[in-house]
Amino acid sequence: MRPGVFLDRDGTINKEIGYLHEIEKLSLIPGAAHAIKRLNDHHIPVICVSNQSGVARGLFTVECVHMVHKRLDELLAVDGARLDGIYFCPHHPTKGEYPYLMDCECRKPQTGMLKKAASDFDIDLHHSYLIGDRISDIQTAQNANLKAILVLTGYGQKELETLDQMAHYKPDLVCQDIVAAIDWILKQLKHRS
Repeated sequence: MRPGVFLDRDGTINKEIGYLHEIEKLSLIPGAAHAIKRLNDHHIPVICVSNQSGVARGLFTVECVHMVHKRLDELLAVDGARLDGIYFCPHHPTKGEYPYLMDCECRKPQTGMLKKAASDFDIDLHHSYLIGDRISDIQTAQNANLKAILVLTGYGQKELETLDQMAHYKPDLVCQDIVAAIDWILKQLKHRS
């Protein structure tokens, strides 16, 4: 088994615009593709894990999510980067209608997406990392015993202010963006090998 890097999508890989479902509005965080490629070059699995409750809320369809992910793959590929897997949760516990109105095991901060990816890609969760811009990402990482990294892109800056009042949800690292986060991860992995 090997370590992996789990990435939130909106606000971490691509710019946060709120319920993204139109591919023409998708744009990457500056440097994100190059940073992901560095992980690819080190043969570290890179997995996107994203809550997409807009499906449950009736704002867009599962097909729209797949179209956004196809476009995300295309934008990353321009710089030679790739995501090894993309997992998303279309559910919400209190909003929407069947079949998406449900309290599931995949919606972050639950760990279902991480466990599925770990099984699919032979990833050791206890030596892995999760990068995200939300408190729910930090909670997810802690629930699965991963290292948690909060980036200040997307909702990160605002979430950091809230985290100051929540002593039990402290990330292992706070950094400016995905580029700085991946720099730190690669240094950590180099020291471990």
